[in-house]
Amino acid sequence: MARSALLNVMVQAAMKAGRSLARDFGEVQNLQVSLKGPGDYVSQADRKAEEIILGELGRARPTYSVLAEESGARKGTDGMHRWIVDPLDGTTNFLHGIPLFAVSIALERQGEIVAGVIYNPAMDELFTAERGNGAFLNDRRMRVAGRRALTDCVIGTGVPHLGRGEHGKYLVELRNVMGEVSGIRRMGAAALDLAYVAAGRLDGFWEERLSPWDMAAGIVMIREAGGFVSDREGGSKMFDKNNVIAGNERIHKDLSAALKRPA
Repeated sequence: MARSALLNVMVQAAMKAGRSLARDFGEVQNLQVSLKGPGDYVSQADRKAEEIILGELGRARPTYSVLAEESGARKGTDGMHRWIVDPLDGTTNFLHGIPLFAVSIALERQGEIVAGVIYNPAMDELFTAERGNGAFLNDRRMRVAGRRALTDCVIGTGVPHLGRGEHGKYLVELRNVMGEVSGIRRMGAAALDLAYVAAGRLDGFWEERLSPWDMAAGIVMIREAGGFVSDREGGSKMFDKNNVIAGNERIHKDLSAALKRPA
């Protein structure tokens, strides 16, 4: 597969940060960990990975703006481009020794996500996408799953935990969906969930209370893999509304309808 110069920069940054995370994953008991909020942790590994990513991206495109999970927003002199970075999506998995976590980097151009990279160093799986050029897993083209009925589907979700979300509302949604599908999975890393939808491993996905860095790379990935991704109302304001629904055209529609049913 041919990659643009910008996508190559993103891949190099993600893999370099991934190597650092892989080393820290083997020594996780020695990491310094702090609490950002209820059930929301940040580790020395997150911060180090973000420094690596921003260093690599900054050397290649020093004028681009940045939105990063740990260091926040930084405005560049280039008003058209913005990097959106999550150095370690799935920190809780990482800290518990569960090998489902990822580096996520997206490039936004004039408000549109045009490229994305999601890398899980524990499994050495590299998901990439560039608008108009398709989506790939380790150089193999990805397509969303083609299942047409929810009864045949495995759907991913994010379960609200301590300090996050309206638990009662989520339980109604879960009850409505679980009665119509073959299975529901909670991976613990939204970036990977979206990459899995693009790869056809999950047939659909929904989650509330996400941040742009959780979703950005996965959005372009799913679209380039032939899928549909939107906010809960069917629009494209995922960053503003902090939620997402994804799947192929039919499953996206049916999952959206199931989530809107009353208790």
